[in-house]
Amino acid sequence: MASSTPSITTEIPTNSKARVLFASLVGTTIEFFDFYIYATAAVLIFPHLFFPTSTDPTTATIQSLATFALAFIARPIGAAIFGHMGDRIGRKATLVAALLTMGISTVFIGLLPTYAQIGIAAPLLLALCRLGQGLGLGGEWSGAVLLATENAPEGKRAWYGMFPQLGAPLGFILATGSFLLLGALMSDEAFMAWGWRIPFISSAVLVIIGLYIRLKLHETPAFQKVLDTQKEVNVPFKEVFTKHFPMLILGTVAAICTFVVFYLTTVFALNWGTTQLGYSRGEFLKLQLLATLCFAAFIPLSAVCAEKFGRKTTSIAVCLAAAVFGLFFSSMLASGSTFIVFLFLCCGLALMGMTYGPIGTVLSEIFPTSVRYTGSALTFNLAGIFGASFAPLIATKLATEYGLYAVGYYLSAASILSLLAFLAIRETKHDDVNNQI
Repeated sequence: MASSTPSITTEIPTNSKARVLFASLVGTTIEFFDFYIYATAAVLIFPHLFFPTSTDPTTATIQSLATFALAFIARPIGAAIFGHMGDRIGRKATLVAALLTMGISTVFIGLLPTYAQIGIAAPLLLALCRLGQGLGLGGEWSGAVLLATENAPEGKRAWYGMFPQLGAPLGFILATGSFLLLGALMSDEAFMAWGWRIPFISSAVLVIIGLYIRLKLHETPAFQKVLDTQKEVNVPFKEVFTKHFPMLILGTVAAICTFVVFYLTTVFALNWGTTQLGYSRGEFLKLQLLATLCFAAFIPLSAVCAEKFGRKTTSIAVCLAAAVFGLFFSSMLASGSTFIVFLFLCCGLALMGMTYGPIGTVLSEIFPTSVRYTGSALTFNLAGIFGASFAPLIATKLATEYGLYAVGYYLSAASILSLLAFLAIRETKHDDVNNQI
């Protein structure tokens, strides 16, 4: 008699391409949607409803914007917390936790009572919710990028890493479009009374969809190898600072250009256009909304270039183009022609798409898998502090004291600084990141 023993094979679970890309895209879309609706409300709504005790409208706006700035302070803290979880527990569980933290905080903002209803507790609760947003945002971006790049097939990491970046223009379009639509459909009184809450509460729909997709994911192959070999780092934050500090600094400086280009083209340009150039807020928002299509279109193009020519070469070329663009900043924005101003916005946001598309892949590939979540999250969020939180303030100060051309020089200087950082970073196109434990 012949006996046969059935062979048992264990299949490693894999994630479908569509699920990976959608799960990485939805989180960053929510992230930027939340960011833009809060930024708009911090200027238009919150000074009146949460800080009405100030007799000076400017002071009330400053107080409101102070809560907006809380997120930039909280993001590196969130990067450290969720980075630790992502490098110790796994990408999947951390992404779910980051999305919940961010989403719940945003929905709660839409449900908050105003100062007239509960007094000083209202702005305090608003600040607490904004802090929660910042913590969640600090861990969301990096996790979404790693979800995409660590599931990518060979030769497709930059292309996969581009999908989370598409969330930025999508979030901008959804946020700006929602405020423009609400403004058109209801009176100013209704909008101030309850209409402003709709974008915040409606973000729950995106959060539920994102959670549904992410809960069905398997762990990324790269981090699964870390778990299988028990190579988890005890304190990833310490490991990054002690063993990968040069990459932390270079990655932070390299990403500064991305933030400066974006915030000068959006926040500063919006403020300058509506206060100095005679545009109404609605007119300029419409121009920016249309120009955001260039932002969205150039992100995939940047991924194609990064795959063909390399991340380093592509990023250096874009930084150089941004430095040249800075020389024309003043003449285009202050041209007096709506067409030239629109062209300025298109050029700026196209450059943003080209620099933003590969940056997630770059920042993830310069760190080994065991500390990749923490390292990429810290570099991106530290660059946000230096390149984003101060950019509109610095630009306004330069434009007021020295003229608009000085803002262009500021952009050129930031671009050259990032260019020098990219020169010092190795090319990672051919690295086997799944085996860099």
